Amino acid sequence: METRLKLVLHLTRRAVGSESARCRDSMKHPYQGLWSRIAFCVRRNGLAEVFLIPLRMGVGPVLIPLLPRREFPFEGRMLPYGYHRYNVTWANERALEIPIARAVIEGIASERLLEVGNVLSHYLPVRHTVLDKFEAGVGVVNEDILSWNPGRSFDLILSVSTYEHIGFDDDDRDPTGARILEAIHRSRGWLNPGGRLVLTAASGYNPAFDALVAGNRFGAARRHFYWRATWGRWEVCDEARYLATHYNRPHAFGNALVVAEFRSPESADPSSHAR
Repeated sequence: METRLKLVLHLTRRAVGSESARCRDSMKHPYQGLWSRIAFCVRRNGLAEVFLIPLRMGVGPVLIPLLPRREFPFEGRMLPYGYHRYNVTWANERALEIPIARAVIEGIASERLLEVGNVLSHYLPVRHTVLDKFEAGVGVVNEDILSWNPGRSFDLILSVSTYEHIGFDDDDRDPTGARILEAIHRSRGWLNPGGRLVLTAASGYNPAFDALVAGNRFGAARRHFYWRATWGRWEVCDEARYLATHYNRPHAFGNALVVAEFRSPESADPSSHAR
C-alpha cells in the first residue's frame, strides 16, 4: 500500500515505466503517473502542499540538526523523536511512528516478522518479509492483503500508516471500513499464539478508519494516542482528542496518531477492555 507522502515525493522525478509491470498479477495503482499524483496531492493535502513538500525536502538537511532533541513515552519507556530526511519525517507524524516501529521490532527475529506497507526499508536495513500491494522493491511481496496467503505465521505484524489506506486510496473503494476490518482479521489469523499486530495511523485522514477507532470498534487489545500540541511537540492524549483532531490542520499532515495493538485469536481475551 503506497502511502500519501510516497505519492508526492516523486513529483519532480521523471516517470519511468509502468508500475504495474513490476507488480505481481499486473496490479496497477490508481494514482500512477505525474499528473495523477499531483491531483492526488491536491485532493488529500491541498494545492499549497504541491509546492511545500519539495521545499521541506530541500530545507530538511539544514533544519534537522537544529531541531530540539525531544522524547515521548511509549510502553513505559522514553523514545527520541525520529528526525529523518525521507518522507519529510522530521516534519510529520513519522517522527513518532518510526521510533515506535523500531522499539516494537526489537528482539523479533526477521523470519518471524511481517511488515505490511514498505516503510522501514527507507530508514534501516531490513531482512523481514514486506507485503506491499503497489510499491516494488527487493524482497517486497506485491500482493493484496485481502487475498494473499503467507503460508506461515509470525510473532509480529507491523504496519506504519497503511491500514487506513485500505478501501480509501486503492482501487477498491469502501466507505464502510469493512475492508479494513477484514484486513485486521486476516492479519490476526497469521499470528502465532501470543503474537501481535501493531499498526499506526493518523486521525482525520480516512473517516471510515476513525469510525473504527471510536469506541474501539476494531477490537484492539491496547491503544496509545498522541496529538501534536505545537508544530514540533507531541503529547499523549485520549481517544476523544484523537477523534477531534483534523488531518492537515492546523499543521501539515497528521496532527494526532493512534498506535493500536491486536493479539492473536488464541491469546485474545474477550473480557479485556482497551483504553
